[in-house]
Amino acid sequence: MADEQAGAAPEPGTADAGRSADKSGQGVVAAFGQSMKMLRTRAGMEREEFGRRLGYSASTIASFEQGRRIPPPRAIDQSDEVLGAGGLLTVWKEQLEKAQYPAFFQGMAQLEKQAIELLVYDTMVVNGLLQNEEYMRALLDMRRPPLDGETIEQRVTARLARQDIFDRRPAPLLGFVMDEAVLRHRYGGKSVVRGQLEHLLLIGQRRNVEIQVMPTESEDNAGVNGPFTVVTRKDGKKFLYVEAQNTSSLATDPEQTVLAAARYGIIRSQALTPRESLEFIEKLLGEL
Repeated sequence: MADEQAGAAPEPGTADAGRSADKSGQGVVAAFGQSMKMLRTRAGMEREEFGRRLGYSASTIASFEQGRRIPPPRAIDQSDEVLGAGGLLTVWKEQLEKAQYPAFFQGMAQLEKQAIELLVYDTMVVNGLLQNEEYMRALLDMRRPPLDGETIEQRVTARLARQDIFDRRPAPLLGFVMDEAVLRHRYGGKSVVRGQLEHLLLIGQRRNVEIQVMPTESEDNAGVNGPFTVVTRKDGKKFLYVEAQNTSSLATDPEQTVLAAARYGIIRSQALTPRESLEFIEKLLGEL
């Protein structure tokens, strides 16, 4: 059980807390949209003109104002400038950024921004930081109950934004180990899988990234208890993140985090090396 929740992540396993956090995020998005509409109306500007100056359609502006879609940071900055809002819209940026993530992931999203090291073990799907857009959409389309179109767009935008971690300076150390089965799932069809495997090969070339595959034929795997992530923050503090079925725990207890990091080290030693893993991914790509 987590002894600390980073950001405003809900208490693990508490459905009511998750729903409350989601409603809070929806309230922030709705309040921002109302503010945008009020300022646009005050400026005597129709949605078509406003959208044209921002590079969006009138329908997209309507979705922003009605709280159905979260505008990206650039659009918020432009809106504030175009409407002469004097910071009344940009002040919402931090809260809107947080609201774009599911309640159970908000704490982890904040931690990723502060990480100097991220160690990830996955068993079901390619980690969100490594996903390309087509693979993201395929996974989100498979959710049950189904997600509405606006939510899918919001999740895709948020997940792509998280991938800025690869270009951060100084570069954090990023390690990913995934079960072979993750790569063999045909989620979205051959075309989607092919694009995702090619994306992994590109990411795996980065000097601060290690991608490793745990072969199905391996007789030893210290990760049999399931997926997890260990994050080390700039101040040296470690966090253990575990997620399942839209709930999550974020532990800071030193014993748990140190043991998890050690466990990851064992998993890494049991998996294919980064070079062997990229060769394995190339082999899978050739089989499609």
